[in-house]
Amino acid sequence: MDMAVIELSRLQFALTALYHFLFVPLTLGLSFMLVIMESIYVMTGRPIWRTVTRFWAKLFAINFVLGVATGLTMEFEFGTNWSYFSHYVGDIFGAPLAIEGLMAFFLEATFVGLMFFGWDKLSKRQHLFTTFMVALGSNLSALWILVANGWMQHPVGSRFNPDTMRMEVTDFMAVLFNPVAQAKFVHTVSAGYVTASVFVLGVSAWYLLKGKWVAVAKRSFTVAAAFGLASSLSVVVLGDESGYALTDNQKMKLASLEAMWHTEPAPAGIAIFGIPSLEVRDTRYEIKIPYVLGLISTRSLTGQVEGITELVAKAQGRIENGIQAYDAVEKLKVNRTDMVAREQFERHKLDLGYAMLLKRFVADPRKATPDQVVQAAWSTVPNVPVMFWVFRVMAGLGFFFIAFFGAAFYMASIRRFGCVNGFCRLFMRAAVWIIPLPWLAAEFGWVLAEIGRQPWAIEGVLPTFLGASSLTVGQLWTTIIGFTLLYGTLAVIEVRLMLAAIRKGPLEHIDEPSDAVVAGHGYTPLPAE
Repeated sequence: MDMAVIELSRLQFALTALYHFLFVPLTLGLSFMLVIMESIYVMTGRPIWRTVTRFWAKLFAINFVLGVATGLTMEFEFGTNWSYFSHYVGDIFGAPLAIEGLMAFFLEATFVGLMFFGWDKLSKRQHLFTTFMVALGSNLSALWILVANGWMQHPVGSRFNPDTMRMEVTDFMAVLFNPVAQAKFVHTVSAGYVTASVFVLGVSAWYLLKGKWVAVAKRSFTVAAAFGLASSLSVVVLGDESGYALTDNQKMKLASLEAMWHTEPAPAGIAIFGIPSLEVRDTRYEIKIPYVLGLISTRSLTGQVEGITELVAKAQGRIENGIQAYDAVEKLKVNRTDMVAREQFERHKLDLGYAMLLKRFVADPRKATPDQVVQAAWSTVPNVPVMFWVFRVMAGLGFFFIAFFGAAFYMASIRRFGCVNGFCRLFMRAAVWIIPLPWLAAEFGWVLAEIGRQPWAIEGVLPTFLGASSLTVGQLWTTIIGFTLLYGTLAVIEVRLMLAAIRKGPLEHIDEPSDAVVAGHGYTPLPAE
């Protein structure tokens, strides 16, 4: 297949995923923040918390619509743009997505209407239940999607069936409890909670700077600071768990994001700076902290983290072994009863996907030269410079958010919004400006996960270039431009609606008498600019 078609197919799917992931993190986080806010309303009975909940629910609704629209397009693209991928692994990959639609999305869609329109028709506890079910549905959607994606990263519970020439499920519980999928799920939803917390805190800070809807803003700020601090801590802790999962299941990804070209004596150090080069296969000007990578990745002082060169050598051996499996499959296509070929396949079947890497260089992997085998082995190395720097930006933002939410929590709970030497106002301005940062961190996390498993669509099973549909360059450019224009327009509309809703403020604003207290204590409005 023309490599231009493959690259355009990858570009289109990446852009669609980019649009979708602009909306999903906020949906995940805001849903549970609404549960917290409404729970306080139910427990205290104070009308101000009803106002707080309804205001953020309106922003949640605007974001929710775009998340659904972009998600549907992504699922259709598996059939239109990645037809062989769908044919080859659809029995496995399609199951979690079907469950996501039947269980999580229907649950979410059923209760979301009750949440928006049931305020005056349901009791307080009944309405809180609907809000919780929407939050549960949102997070269950993320679970099943990440089970599917986790299987692409670590394809357990499945096998290639030479009778059907497709991958099939052998153990669905192994697919569900895939360690990579579980680590990705908790890390991803925590990142969504951070995104929503930064958004709520930033909007609340803007209100406080303007002196508008202060009672709502301060309560929202306090909830966002506490929820965000817990979430940002969990992101870093669970990110560490994800790194531990990579040690056993995605060694090349781990070596690439650390730009570790050669295996080091245990425990390996972690690079905080360096300039990796794919051409010379080395990292220049490297600055390392001793022992840290080994401790994170292996939880020991003796565990070893393998380097890229050694992993390429292993891939070369698996490619050579996989050629035997490929040869057996070709014989079985001609004669399904060939027991010699079936026995040969059973001995080498785990490496069949590695033989398929050779199809990028030669039509028949059995005719590959030693040089082509070496080329295919090195093609298992993802873009190391991109991996190296994307990971460091993402990790740096993670630690920044801990400090940011820690300061916000101190300001809200200890200082009670009392400003000291102008720090309060400076922090509020910063809170507004950093609203885009968690989206950047989330997108970088997605880039790290997806570029890190290249050249595989399914790690060790199906190379990406074999999964694409037989489309033309013109067809792909037409749909790329069409989707970009459509979703770009929808994104502009959403941002305008969100800004308009924020400027309008809460539907019903209540300034409680308890809010008018001595300056520097309690819920005292900040003066407007």
